[in-house]
Amino acid sequence: VQLQASGGGLVQPEMSLRLSCAASGSIDRINVMGWYRQAPGKQRELVAFISSSGRTTYADSVKGRFTISRDNAKNTVYLQMNSVKPEDTAVYSCNVEARVYGSLRYEDYWGQGTLVTVSS
Repeated sequence: VQLQASGGGLVQPEMSLRLSCAASGSIDRINVMGWYRQAPGKQRELVAFISSSGRTTYADSVKGRFTISRDNAKNTVYLQMNSVKPEDTAVYSCNVEARVYGSLRYEDYWGQGTLVTVSS
């Protein structure tokens, strides 16, 4: 399973940005899809995740500003980032829990990360 993230870049405070992450490969089913981020000098933290049924969970720091969604037909997860702040600056990585054809187990897969820089 390969994950390709896109949409990062430089954005001004209070503006918006949308990240995408498409999963490809011999995917039978995807369970949870999520976004994590790691700021310089800090540990990686969960931003948000969405279950196969569409239930969402967010970090307190992004509640009300970020929205996670998924398109199951495209095996893609999105992160709509509104009202961004300088403290949102980080490398954002997508993560999926997926099962490939021929396997009975779900495994975690990670994308390569996309840098988001919030600065005026």
